[in-house]
Amino acid sequence: MEGNRMQPDLEVIKIGPDESFRAFEHGYPYSTVRWHFHPEYEIHHVVTTSGRYFVGDYIGAFEPGNLVLTGPNLPHNWVSKIKSDEIVPLRNRVLQFTDEDIRGIIQVIPELHYFSETLSKSRSGILFSKSTEVTVAPLLEELITASGIRRIELFIGIVGALSRDSEAQLLTSAEYLPDPSGYMSSEMNAVLAYINDNLTEPFSEGDLAEIAGLSRSAFCRSFRRHTGMSMVRYVNRLRINLACHLLMSDEQLKVTEICFAAGFKNLSNFNRQFAARKGMPPSRFRAKVLERITNADGLRRCNQAA
Repeated sequence: MEGNRMQPDLEVIKIGPDESFRAFEHGYPYSTVRWHFHPEYEIHHVVTTSGRYFVGDYIGAFEPGNLVLTGPNLPHNWVSKIKSDEIVPLRNRVLQFTDEDIRGIIQVIPELHYFSETLSKSRSGILFSKSTEVTVAPLLEELITASGIRRIELFIGIVGALSRDSEAQLLTSAEYLPDPSGYMSSEMNAVLAYINDNLTEPFSEGDLAEIAGLSRSAFCRSFRRHTGMSMVRYVNRLRINLACHLLMSDEQLKVTEICFAAGFKNLSNFNRQFAARKGMPPSRFRAKVLERITNADGLRRCNQAA
């Protein structure tokens, strides 16, 4: 497989409404075991099997213990050397998070700023040392089933270990740059790119079906297979994420203004969709974010005074 010569598929990542990141494990074969990319960061830890892995223009051999961080839109794939009909119950564990979420966490917890350099390097793909893998492996294993504050503790422990690895290696060549616009040649990838570029503008299923060159019914079926959800649900999810960013970053904007800025046509639908995804109305979401920032600032001032 010449992984770096093929056009990668876009993978749609679903991070829960009450989560800052997604952690899961899977076996082999699995739906995402293909040459693909996504806007989210991904920490990928191989538990069993060996084979070849592809990250951007890099091709290397992996074995159990392989620990890699890929940055946004960096194509990747791990191909295990097993029989075609062999089933592996557990092959690897994965941790995924968005740039928006991790930057928000860093803003609230300034000490995590030291992880920013690692995030920048991840755009080339990072292979971590064995000693770091030994530290991270049990944390990642526990994180899969952890809940509440323990999830945050484990997450900080993982990114802390990664940021301290002085032996970490960059994978892609210096000349390699991910080009998501170039990946969008397939019909459905072109549709997802259009949605992303025109998120706050009005468009219909018919408009998107025309871009894909499909009938409306065929488009709806294809879109659901590709993303795991209907077009309306997918678009609402992205618009709510945009609204969250505006609520956190611009205190001067009123909720009504954010409603329309995020692409919603009326306030009642915006409030309903926001509450369904975030479990609270937009005004309460903003208040909780401001409270966390205020508490973090107060704690930092107390520590500085001490």
